[in-house]
Amino acid sequence: MTPFDPVEPLRGRHTTTSAPDGRSPLVLLAEDDPDVRETTQLLLLRRGWRVTATADGIDALAAVDAEVPDIAVVDIAMPRMNGLDLTGALTALGVPVILLTARSLPVDEVNGLAAGADDYVTKPFDADVLSARLRAVLRRRQGPATEVASVGDVRIDIAGRRVDRAGVLVPLSSVEFRVLEALLRNRGAVLSREQVIAMAWDSTWQDPRIVDTNVQRLRRKLGAGVIETVRGFGYRIEVEPA
Repeated sequence: MTPFDPVEPLRGRHTTTSAPDGRSPLVLLAEDDPDVRETTQLLLLRRGWRVTATADGIDALAAVDAEVPDIAVVDIAMPRMNGLDLTGALTALGVPVILLTARSLPVDEVNGLAAGADDYVTKPFDADVLSARLRAVLRRRQGPATEVASVGDVRIDIAGRRVDRAGVLVPLSSVEFRVLEALLRNRGAVLSREQVIAMAWDSTWQDPRIVDTNVQRLRRKLGAGVIETVRGFGYRIEVEPA
């Protein structure tokens, strides 16, 4: 589990922080516990998200008036407006919601899903797992990614499990293709090594250096310009539909 890092207290009714990639999805975080709120905000920022952090449901709706988020992370137990009522208000606006709960009780899951939540996470949670679930919900909402894309002379066909460079088939191992697919399906966004592991291996029980190794192999086969390194954050791929 990612440890809670000390952060400088955030001031104001709600605070928006920008991720390294300004086009990254905006997460609305509604959490009344200041330590959890500030730490979650920081850890999501480090994983390439933009985050608007609020202390309760009323402030969260005020933040929505300023900028509608792509997705929300909502604590169930909050003052002034609880998480279930906020979830109903957000889903009515078309905003997908992941609920945070301190209790792993079936009634919380049932009530949350009945209120319109797309998923839920029990505290304490791993930041990489939360980030992976955020992307999974957005993928489900947005539908399947473009199945064929290209960058430079490299053409990637996800459905056909085929990669060509300058018209020549490039043989990839299954692991190399899964790493490439994870980056492609989140194109434009910076993925940490832990996020890539969660998507390519369906597990967090891998040495993060395995991602570096496979990225190096992909660069040797596809060229250095296909996968970009964002220092301190992770990897990103920029492609255009073929």
